[in-house]
Amino acid sequence: MNDYTMTPAERRATWGLGAVFSLRMLGMFMVLPVLTTWGMALQGASETLIGLAIGIYGLTQAVFQIPFGLLSDRIGRKPLIVGGLLIFVLGSVIAALSESIWGVILGRALQGSGAIAAAVMALLSDLTREQNRTKAMAFIGVSFGITFALAMVLGPIVTQAFGLHGLFWMIALLAALAVIITLVLVPDAGDHRLNRESGMVKGCFRQVLANPKLLKLNFGIMCLHIMLMSTFVALPTELAHAGLPAVNHWKVYLCTMLLAFISVVPLIIYAEVKRRMKRVFVGCVALLLVAEIVLWGSGSGFWMLVAGVQIFFIAFNLMEAILPSLISKESPAGYKGTAMGVYSTSQFLGVAIGGSLGGWLAGHYDTQVVFLFGTFLAAVWLSVSVTMQEPPYVSSLRVELPHTVLDDVTLSQRLLAAPGVSEAIVVPQERSAYIKIDSKVTNRFEIEQLIQKHA
Repeated sequence: MNDYTMTPAERRATWGLGAVFSLRMLGMFMVLPVLTTWGMALQGASETLIGLAIGIYGLTQAVFQIPFGLLSDRIGRKPLIVGGLLIFVLGSVIAALSESIWGVILGRALQGSGAIAAAVMALLSDLTREQNRTKAMAFIGVSFGITFALAMVLGPIVTQAFGLHGLFWMIALLAALAVIITLVLVPDAGDHRLNRESGMVKGCFRQVLANPKLLKLNFGIMCLHIMLMSTFVALPTELAHAGLPAVNHWKVYLCTMLLAFISVVPLIIYAEVKRRMKRVFVGCVALLLVAEIVLWGSGSGFWMLVAGVQIFFIAFNLMEAILPSLISKESPAGYKGTAMGVYSTSQFLGVAIGGSLGGWLAGHYDTQVVFLFGTFLAAVWLSVSVTMQEPPYVSSLRVELPHTVLDDVTLSQRLLAAPGVSEAIVVPQERSAYIKIDSKVTNRFEIEQLIQKHA
């Protein structure tokens, strides 16, 4: 029960689903640094439509993210994951065969329609034990960051070698490989266990949407991805104007990403271990504001652009690590999975708004106005972030309950009375207790011992 070593099946599930998630996101992100430059050769292309092509996958992903997650409870995780990946392959093939920007827009919309992220997390939850689930989820989170960095570097290299159509064919092959991994390497789940820590629950959305602390965080992730997508509408054009050919843009992304990864690690440790999360969070938003100001004032000066990109990616990578941690801390016990579902939807809405609005601003004004808009948005976000309170430094636990305590009406009170426990709810029909603990005071083993003592 308290064995914290992953079994071979758990390792297989973690690596397999991590690979599936990464291959899909790699295909999604490789388009970002190249579509603004190479995409202008497509029939009917304009800055506005390029922005729409960049962002539209976020709109369809936002629409289907929660329904696909709930649907996986009915039809099974793996069938839905395979189905979503096949839709992604179809979208990639349509984009690869198209000579028109509208074909690429349709392909990108289909790519986003295969919204499998929630189903991947739910299957990972089914295939790992409670004590190892955090490690498995953390692996997926780390793989996301690495995948994004790889996509920024590989996108321009692949497009230079094979063209934009070749890039979409490679994306289709990556998604097809993810289908094979899902069918061959990922174990089958014996049953679907409802886990409110990783899965969404229909009746919980109202409380999550009404929570002001979670609303501020959801607004934050939306702002972050609006800035990311609008930046990638403008940045490739600005780098080209500064004298760096599109084929060499990957060098800028490689250097800035490497420095960003190195820079954020001590800041993440400081925020979590020293419990200075709000200070780091507000500083991070301020850094995004500085980055947008530098990009706006660069005037196509190469080294000013590089400085702006470097500051932006330090802040972006740090925020991508901090925001999910804050959602976990601020979500009420038993609501984490639903809170993460709403958070992901907000993220993809930001993708849709950022790409579309960035393209419209670049098409009707110029790329500098895109950075000016980013400056304004960062300033608004900063004014919201300073009103945030220091988060509770707690971890979320789900503990499976033995049959002997399911009728114990005093269990939640006894759990709340334990040192280090701030919240506890017992859901007898799910045979689960959802608990928020201060990990410096107590741990899973002590909570399980407390429950067993009265079993």
